[in-house]
Amino acid sequence: MNVIKIDENIYEIPPKTLMARVEGKIAKFQMKVPVHIYANEYILEKIKNDRTLDQISNVACLPGIQKHAIALSDAHQGYGFCIGGVAGTDAESGMISPGGVGYDINCGVRLLRTNLHLKDINSSIPSLLNVIFKNIPSGLGSKGKLNISYSDLDNVLDNGLNWALENGYAIEEDILHCEENGFLKDANSKVVSQKAKQRGLKQLGSLGSGNHFIEIQKVDKIYNDSIAKKLGIFDKDQITVMVHTGSRALGHQVCTDSLRNVEQAMKKYDIKVPDRELACVPADTPEAKNYLSSMASAANFGFNNRQLITHWLRQSFQDYFRKSLDELDFKLIYGVCHNILKIEEHEVNGKKMKLNVHRKGATRAFPPGHRDLPQDYKNIGQPALIPGTMGSASYLCVGRPKAMDLSFGSTAHGSGRVMSRSKAKKIYWGSKVKEDLKNRGIIVKAASPKIIAEEAPGAYKDIDQVVQVSQDLGIIEKIVRLIPIGVVKG
Repeated sequence: MNVIKIDENIYEIPPKTLMARVEGKIAKFQMKVPVHIYANEYILEKIKNDRTLDQISNVACLPGIQKHAIALSDAHQGYGFCIGGVAGTDAESGMISPGGVGYDINCGVRLLRTNLHLKDINSSIPSLLNVIFKNIPSGLGSKGKLNISYSDLDNVLDNGLNWALENGYAIEEDILHCEENGFLKDANSKVVSQKAKQRGLKQLGSLGSGNHFIEIQKVDKIYNDSIAKKLGIFDKDQITVMVHTGSRALGHQVCTDSLRNVEQAMKKYDIKVPDRELACVPADTPEAKNYLSSMASAANFGFNNRQLITHWLRQSFQDYFRKSLDELDFKLIYGVCHNILKIEEHEVNGKKMKLNVHRKGATRAFPPGHRDLPQDYKNIGQPALIPGTMGSASYLCVGRPKAMDLSFGSTAHGSGRVMSRSKAKKIYWGSKVKEDLKNRGIIVKAASPKIIAEEAPGAYKDIDQVVQVSQDLGIIEKIVRLIPIGVVKG
């Protein structure tokens, strides 16, 4: 792969002809835009170790793609699109690809602050984790505590966090400090299959497996005092809580159903792509509209899933410390999506145009003044949350103006894997990883040792370097560095 350095931390793969086997024959595909890779030398070498560059080059062949296809600093191999990939296609006629969102629709992260400090909580971590583990179902196939009907589920899918607010699981501030106010308006529960609903009905309010987590953290560094204070972060060793999970089996089934529909439609529209995992249809087709509505429904499920976990987290802290919510100042700083498709306005070749922005393992990072920001964050930029591993830092950042030009207002969503889960299990022993972390002051409680092995810190890139690339490019500004002290893994 011909990768050229065109600026500091920016590498390019110029448009070229790609050869791929389609329906048993070798076919030619032309990249319509260049690929831009945001990386330093260390990260670029990691990215080159899998199919990331091939995948993002294939994305650059999609009809209607605009400006450039992007691999962010946490990029690694995924399904169709690389994870850590961003692409914008013409909103009217460009392609919409379910692989550009992925199976865990609206997997995302939220960060909550408290007024507790390390000295208030340090000796309580093991006991507190037990309470959280008991209150919040975790792991593969885990079921939530709610007993909701299919009518209730349709309400969740159609109305997003408005459902949580109406049912006493959210406060007004939770809505204001969530991306899209926790509600994608294109949702339509009628287009979500019964199988997807069956799979999701009992899972609302549960933590998924794999890299999903609830993490109790301490503030390690504050880089910008004034912005940190506006976000409710005042001191070193202040306690925060981060939640990372998505739309569980419902979102997975929505993606599966959508891929089947889109693959069949490609024949009707005579669309060919260099990788069948990039199955796509034009935005102005019934199949595309169906996908957008079902994806929005799954996204609304994901918003509510994280909100219910937040509700039970608050209850856990209130019960354990015998304090009220106000006494704990247990407030949502912000909640972001990682796997999502949005119709947004961006500048392309000097002209503003509407794009289908696919973010696959990417965090929205809009700059100060953007119309989609909550009023109290308008002058600081959107909070962008970039979690690390259970053994490394996470970052609270804010979006900066260059993000709009470089990355369609996007930044990295985490460390990014450097080895598969199966390889990690061969190299790491879960109980040993857990013991090593305990010796470093990080208590981990997981559904199984296998999960700890899969998620070993060594299976990921260096989060400090991943975030530094985005800061150096002017995509984000680092505000606070957070360190884990207690982790619940699904």
